Amino acid sequence: MTRVYIPLDSFAVANGADEIAQELAKLALDRGLEIEIVRNGSHGMAWLEPLVEVETGNGRIGYGPVEPGEIAALLDAGFLEGGAHDKRIGDPLDHPFMKGQSRLTFKRCGITDPLSLEDYEAHGGLLGLRRALEIGAEAIIAEVKESGLRGRGGAGFPTGIKWETVHKAEGDKKYIVANADEGDSGTFADRMIMEGDPFCLIEGMTIAALATGASKGYIYLRSEYPVAIRVMREAIRRAEAFGWLGVSVLGSGHAFDIEVRVGAGAYVCGEETSLLDSLEGKRGQVRFKPPLPAIKGLFGRPTVINNVISLASTPEILAKGAAYYKDFGMGRSRGTIPLQIAGNVKHGGLFEVAFGLTLGEIVETIAGGTNSGRPVRAVQVGGPLGAYFPRSLFDTPFDYEAFAAKKGLIGHAGIVIFDETVDMAKQARFAFEFCAVESCGKCTPCRIGAVRGLETVEKVIAGDRPAENLELVEDLCNTMEFGSLCALGGFTPYPVMSAIRHFPEDFNGTPMRVAAE
Repeated sequence: MTRVYIPLDSFAVANGADEIAQELAKLALDRGLEIEIVRNGSHGMAWLEPLVEVETGNGRIGYGPVEPGEIAALLDAGFLEGGAHDKRIGDPLDHPFMKGQSRLTFKRCGITDPLSLEDYEAHGGLLGLRRALEIGAEAIIAEVKESGLRGRGGAGFPTGIKWETVHKAEGDKKYIVANADEGDSGTFADRMIMEGDPFCLIEGMTIAALATGASKGYIYLRSEYPVAIRVMREAIRRAEAFGWLGVSVLGSGHAFDIEVRVGAGAYVCGEETSLLDSLEGKRGQVRFKPPLPAIKGLFGRPTVINNVISLASTPEILAKGAAYYKDFGMGRSRGTIPLQIAGNVKHGGLFEVAFGLTLGEIVETIAGGTNSGRPVRAVQVGGPLGAYFPRSLFDTPFDYEAFAAKKGLIGHAGIVIFDETVDMAKQARFAFEFCAVESCGKCTPCRIGAVRGLETVEKVIAGDRPAENLELVEDLCNTMEFGSLCALGGFTPYPVMSAIRHFPEDFNGTPMRVAAE
C-alpha cells in the first residue's frame, strides 16, 4: 500500500486539491493500484500548492504545483516510486524555503495526518500536556512566564501573566477562549495550524485550562474558514473519544471540554471584548476596560483569551522547557514567529523563524522579492492596520520593540509586499475606508474619524488644497490613535501616517510637517 499525501489546507483546496484527490482515487481504482490517500496540512510553501507527496523507500517525494488533470501523466512517469517529472521537487523538507526555518509550533504541519492521534503522539504530541499534569498549575504558569511567550495575535502581552491573573481570580467557572477570528489581510497562520495540526491547539487550550482552573473552552472561528471548522470539530470529537477532553482529562480528574463557535465575519470581533459579546449572542461591540476579561470576561467570569498561535506554542514550551524556547529570539521577543508572506511576492507562504531577522532579509532573501520582477517599494507589516515600511527601513529587526521604535507594529506577523507600481495615496484611502466599514460604531473617534478621514484623503487625491487637508488628516489620526476604544480605530493611523510620512510624493507631491520627523 503506497501512501500519497494531498493537502486539505485551503491553499491547496483553492487550487484544486479536492479534485486531484478524487482524480487519484478514480485512477487507482481503474488501474488496480493500492493507494492510501492522506489529506495532510500544508508545509506553507503557497506557490507550490497543491504539493502532492508520495511515500517511497527513499522517503517522501513531493511534486508541485500539481493541477487537476495531471495525475495520469504523473502516474505514467513513475510518480508512485518517486520518478522523474518536471514538477518533482524531492523531499519538501530539503527545500531551501523549509531548511531555513526553526519549526517549533508548526513542526507537524504538512507532515502528519491532522486527524490522527497516533500521528500526533508519534511526532511529540501530548508530551507538554502530560508534563503539565505532573507539575501543576503554579509550575505551568511559571514555565510559560519564564519562556517569554507574548501574545501572537498582535498586542504582544505576556501570556504567562494573563494566565496567572485568571488563575488568581475568583470565580465559580472559568473559560479559555481561542481567538481564531483571523481577519487581517495577508495572514493565515491560525488557519494553517487548525487545518494542519488541530490537536496542537487543543493541547494548548487544555494546558491553559490546567493552569487557570478553567473547565470550558471555546474556539471562536470565522465563517470564512469552512475547512478549519470541519477539521477542528472532528479533532475535538476524537479527543473526547480518546479520553483527553471531557469529565477527566487523561484520567486526571480535571474536567475540560471545548466547543467551536462560528462568527459571522465581523473584523472587529477579532478584538477580544467584541469577541466575548459575540460569543454571548450579542452584537459584537467593544467593551470598556476595566474590568479586564481576565477578571470579568465571558458571561462575567474570569477568562483567558489568547490567539491561536499563542495557545499552540505552549505545548512545545511545556515539553522542552522554558529555557529551550527562550533561547530563540532577541531582546524581549522570545521564541519563534510564523511570518506570513503575501502580496506581490515570488515565494509567498508561512516561514517560522526566531525573532531577529531584518525586514530586508525577509523580503529579499526568504520571499525572493516581487513576483512581477519590479523593485519592492513598500512592505506593510501587521495587517490592514500595520504601517508601510519603505526600503530605507529594511534594516529594522523583526522584533516588537524595534518595530514600535519605527512607528510600526508586528501584529499577527502578516507581511504584504508591494512593487513600485503601488499608489500609496490610494493605500491611505483604503485604510480609512476599511476602518469606516468595519467599525462597530461604539466610539466617536473611530466611527466618525474614519469617515471624515476617507473624505479628506479623497480631496487630497483630487488635488483639493492638499497641504491643508493633509494637516486635517494628521489631526484626525491623532484623535483616532489616542481616543479610540480599541485597536481598530487606534491603529488605523499607522498605515495612513506611514504612507504620508514615507511616500509624500504620492500625495500630490505635498510634503507635510510629519514627513520631516
